[in-house]
Parts: sequence; C-alpha cells; structure tokens
Amino acid sequence: MKRILVTGGAGFIGSAVCRHLVNERQCHVLNVDKLTYAGVRESLREVESNPLYRFAQVDVCDKEAIALLFDDFRPDAVMHLAAESHVDRSIDGPAAFIQTNIVGTYTMLDCALAYWRTLQSGKGEAQAGTFVFHHISTDEVYGSLGETGLFTETTPYDPRSPYSASKASSDHLVKAWFHTYGLPVVVTNCSNNYGPYHFPEKLIPLVILNAMEGRPLPVYGKGDNVRDWLYVDDHARALVTVVEKGRVGETYNVGGRNERTNLEVVETICTVLDELRPRPGGSHKELITFVADRPGHDKRYAIDATRLETELGWKARENFDTGIRKTVQWYIDNEWWWRPIREARYSGARLGSAKKSGEKQ
Repeated sequence: MKRILVTGGAGFIGSAVCRHLVNERQCHVLNVDKLTYAGVRESLREVESNPLYRFAQVDVCDKEAIALLFDDFRPDAVMHLAAESHVDRSIDGPAAFIQTNIVGTYTMLDCALAYWRTLQSGKGEAQAGTFVFHHISTDEVYGSLGETGLFTETTPYDPRSPYSASKASSDHLVKAWFHTYGLPVVVTNCSNNYGPYHFPEKLIPLVILNAMEGRPLPVYGKGDNVRDWLYVDDHARALVTVVEKGRVGETYNVGGRNERTNLEVVETICTVLDELRPRPGGSHKELITFVADRPGHDKRYAIDATRLETELGWKARENFDTGIRKTVQWYIDNEWWWRPIREARYSGARLGSAKKSGEKQ
C-alpha cells in the first residue's frame, strides 16, 4: 500500500504515523487534520517539504470536503486517528467528543464506503481487494481491570468516561460497516502512549515540563492507578503492520507490556531528570503533589498483545526505562516545540476536576 490517508495526523500518535510512513516506508501520505488545540503542524516539520507528504486542514465531520479528498487522493488505505482524546477534557465538555469521535467516524465510514464501491466498479488505480479502513482506538473502551488479568480482543466493552464511551461507539460503528456493508476494516485498541511531540496536557509531558520549570507535579489520588505504557514509535510501527498484514474484520490490541502506577511513572521521570538536568537544591521528587482524583478514574489498564505479536510479527522495541529516557531527553532538547504550546495553548491548568464537572467532593 503506497497511498495512505491519515486523519488526525497533526496529533501526537498521528504525527508519528505520518513521519514513519514518509521517512521509513516511502508512502504517499495525505494528512487530514482540523488543527484543534492539540493539532500541532510543527510536529510534521521533518516531512513537510517531502513531496510524498500532503496536508489538508479539514474537519472529519465535513462530509463534502472528505468525499472530495477521497476522489482526489485515491488512497489505498485510511488510517483514522482523528479524535478528541483527553479524559479530563471529556468530563468538562463531552459534546466535542460526541461530535468528533462518533459523528466524525460515521462521516469517514460513509465516504470510505462510497469510495470503496467505486473501486469495486473498476474506477481508478487503487484496487478494491487491497483497500482497508483502519480505525485506531483505545484500551479504555474495555473499562477497568482489577489487580490481575489483561484486556484481550474479546474483552466485553465497559467504558466509564465520556471519552471512552465515544470511542466505544466509534468502534461499534466501524464493525457495523464491515458486517452490514462489507467495508474492509481493521480496528486496533492501544494502551497509553508516550514519547516525543506529546501534547503537554497528558501526564508524562506535563510532569516533564513542570519538573523542568520547578512547578508542582500533580498526581491524582494516591497515584496507584496502573497503566500499560507504549512508546509512540513502537505504536506507529504496529499500526502500519496492521494495515499491511491484518485480517479484515479483526481487532488487534497494541500494548507495551510495561505496567506502572502513575506514581512510579512520575518518580521515574524525576530520577531521569535528576541525572540529565539536576534541580538546584534537591531532587525533582520533592515537587510531587497529590491532588483530588478525577471522577470515574479507571483503576488499571493492561493489554494482551499476543495476537499482534504472533499473527503479524510485531514486537515493541522500547521498554519503559529506555523509552522514558528518550522522551525526557527529547523535551530537554526541543524547547522550540513545547514552549509556544505552554505559553499560548495550555499552561498546565487542572482539567476535569470533580468540582468543575459538577460532582460532589
């Protein structure tokens, strides 16, 4: 597959996918992104001048514009990453999540189906038998795990936040378009990503930047919520592998097999920063501050990626220790990218608090 339409390609994971497709796979890429607050075109700086790369500022809910892009670009595959993705923001304002994640996915499916039918009729260079619509989702659709067990591809859905409920809805739409209309689809559900170009509202970049600036490092509750961490470049490789080799109609879970409590994550970042960028007068751990938990905070996520590993041959290259060191070093070296975001878009304020969302304290 040489022509890939990527939605949300100016976001964190989407930009990693675009860079990988252009730089490593020499694919023609059309990046379709609305450029909301979290869309950062500077994340694509290293590919913007490459003739293989194109950008279109379009909302995935704009059916007419999306249909025109399909007709013009004639993709071999769609990688649909465009989504509102921050749980805390979904607590404060769920409407945007319903619109982008559900209505936007419906719009993409509708346009993809119409385009795929033109391929079946023999129009254009792309082949109907090789086209695939890849929907990228999250492990949060599965709900919360206890102290043991892993999410598998057959784990029942049990979303707990407006964000995860909207993603669960979009997953169901994608599978419905496969079963009802025959549209060739694959779905992936991933664990928590981290790495370069991560918008600083999320835990890891927020902690790195706050620590570098000597600001408090907020940890929800007791810091004992557990996540499975996946380095973003490993995820990008996995997504492309699924597009190329995945079985149509199947779901593949993508995880790093790197479970850590939130407190362990923050403490590890502090240890790395103590080495790479020492804090005058003490350890960065002294900045850790425990804050009120967010409503409906899932206790634990953990992914079983066996199907992806055994069927398609993908393996994560980074473990958490190697990946977090690379990530911290990247933020130290790339203030040009994050400083304008901190000053103009998001300065680190608390989002999704119980008080703000109307929950009882």
